[in-house]
Amino acid sequence: MTKSRIIIALDYPDAGAAEVLLARLEPARCRVKVGKELFTAAGPRFVEKLVARGFDVFLDLKFHDIPNTVAGACQAAAKLGVWMLNVHALGGGRMLAAAREAVDRAEHRPLLIAVTILTSMGPEELEQIGLAGEAREHVARLARLAQDNGIDGVVCSPREVALLRQQLQPDFKLVTPGIRPRGADAGDQTRIMTPAEAVAAGSDYLVIGRPITQQPDPMAALEAIEKDLAG
Repeated sequence: MTKSRIIIALDYPDAGAAEVLLARLEPARCRVKVGKELFTAAGPRFVEKLVARGFDVFLDLKFHDIPNTVAGACQAAAKLGVWMLNVHALGGGRMLAAAREAVDRAEHRPLLIAVTILTSMGPEELEQIGLAGEAREHVARLARLAQDNGIDGVVCSPREVALLRQQLQPDFKLVTPGIRPRGADAGDQTRIMTPAEAVAAGSDYLVIGRPITQQPDPMAALEAIEKDLAG
C-alpha cells in the first residue's frame, strides 16, 4: 500500500489529549507530526511509543543553533526512530551540513528537512527581520541552500511549490503546511492552498492540523481530504 501524503499535526497540550485522536487513526492512512508543545509536555518516550505503534513520525522541532549543537540534536532525534525531522535553513550552510552528517551516521536514517520561511509570516513580518521583498524569493534561495548541503527537502508554503519544482531536483521533497480544505478557516496561516491544489502543484506531503483535529468528527474530515486527493 502506498503510504499517505497526509501528515496530521498533533498540536495538543499533552499526550492524553493526543491519544483521543490517535486511538482512531490507522498508521497506514496517515503520518503524524509532533511539534514543540507536545514534545515538551510528553517527551521522547511518547515519540518512541508512536513509532512502536507503526506511525511515521515527523519530529517538528525546527533545530536552529550552532552546527555542533544541531548535529547532536539531530543524532538524538534519529535514535528515536522518527521518519522525518527538521532544522531551520536560516541556520546557514555549515549548520545544514553538520545536521546532514549527523543523520547520515544514524542507524535509522530519517528524512532531513529544512524550514524555509514560516507560513504564518507575511510581508510586514519579513521586513521586520530584514527580509524585504517577496517570500517566494527567500524560500527559493533557502531551498537551494538546503539542496546544496545535502538536505532531503524543505518545508514551504503551497504557494511556493510550483516555483521550487522548476528549480530543484525531482526527488527533493516538498512538505507543505498551510493546507486548508475548501471553505475551512485560514487560522494563522497566510499562504494557503487546498490539498488537491497543493498536490497538483507538486507537493509531496501535506501537513494538516486543525481542519482535521478540531472537527466534530476528525475521521470524517480525514476521509473527505482523502477523497479529494483521490478524485
